[in-house]
Amino acid sequence: MTKIVGYAPGAYDMFHVGHLNILRQAKQHCDHLIAGVVSDEMCLLTKGKSPVVPLAERMEIVSHISFVDEVVAEVVPDKVETWRSVQFDVIFKGDDWRGTPKGLKLERDFAAVGVDVVYFPYTIHTSSTLLRQALDGMVAGRPEAARA
Repeated sequence: MTKIVGYAPGAYDMFHVGHLNILRQAKQHCDHLIAGVVSDEMCLLTKGKSPVVPLAERMEIVSHISFVDEVVAEVVPDKVETWRSVQFDVIFKGDDWRGTPKGLKLERDFAAVGVDVVYFPYTIHTSSTLLRQALDGMVAGRPEAARA
C-alpha cells in the first residue's frame, strides 16, 4: 500500500481555529501531513504584508499540532518548485481559492505533475486578516499601546 503524503501550505499567522480545521481535515485525507509554513519574505511578496508572528515561532506552533507529521518553511513563491523538494501527492487549500485565477493556476500546474488539489471549507468567522484588523483597531484606539 502506497503512503499518501499531503501538503498544507499557509502563513499560519496568529494561529486560530480555521488553521486547525484545515490541518485536521488534511490529515484525514493523507497518511503523512506536511505543513508548509510560508516564510516572512514570501508573505510580504504574496500578500503585501509581513506576518505578526515570526516564522520560527509559527513553525514551532504548527509542529506541535497533533495532526501535523512534519513542518517545512516555504521559501519560494512557486508551489511546484516546493513540490520538487518536498514531494507530496496532494495539496490542501481553503475553498476561498476554488475557481479563482490563483486556484485555477494551482490546479493546472499540479495536474501536470500528478498532484491532486483538495479544497476544504474556509472558516469565514475567523481569519488572520480579521484578527489583524481587530489588533490594528485596538492599537489605533489606544495610542499608548503603539508606543509600548
